[in-house]
Amino acid sequence: MTQENQGVRRAARASGVPLWRVAAAIGVSEPTLTRWLRAPLPEDKERRIMAAIAVLEQEAG
Repeated sequence: MTQENQGVRRAARASGVPLWRVAAAIGVSEPTLTRWLRAPLPEDKERRIMAAIAVLEQEAG
């Protein structure tokens, strides 16, 4: 069984940003983000999440 949204998961892991921080940055709870990641994301949500990961990674240094 393959998990959905591997690109998002890999990006967060590679940048060292935990999903709870991504969720907070986009204004949703961690369980909501985790639920979203179970199914293919609409393009706009994926862009929003990836942008948050990039910002958080930059903030971390």
